[in-house]
Amino acid sequence: MKKLISIIIALTLALNITACNNSQKKDSDSTSDKIEKTIKVYYFHYSHRCRTCVAVEQETKKALGELYPEKIKTGKISFQSIDMDEPEGEKLAEKMKISGQTLIFVQNDKTKNLTNDGFMYAVTNPEKLKTKIKQAIENF
Repeated sequence: MKKLISIIIALTLALNITACNNSQKKDSDSTSDKIEKTIKVYYFHYSHRCRTCVAVEQETKKALGELYPEKIKTGKISFQSIDMDEPEGEKLAEKMKISGQTLIFVQNDKTKNLTNDGFMYAVTNPEKLKTKIKQAIENF
């Protein structure tokens, strides 16, 4: 009889522990649902810029505005032009390990670098750049 009571107590404890672990799992799952869903678009550049450098910024802003006006308005997508000749820009570039003109899309720990596409298409084929931007955002 004592063995039976011991087994019942052991099973009850085991079930309680399992139930506690399951409720903790649900809490952590709901926390992961709250991970920031915003996409930050950064264009790092220097003060002295060529025609293509300026076009990358202009065409990226234009494409984001045309493709995602509501997300821009609500802050789900943001665009920031960063001058690396300014102290704040230099610090951010260093923190993000950026060393030159760069067009980068960031969401949490995921990044997509569109620098090559930006410089290849901003002047000669802005629609192609717009398509690449849309693909990058949709892949997040």
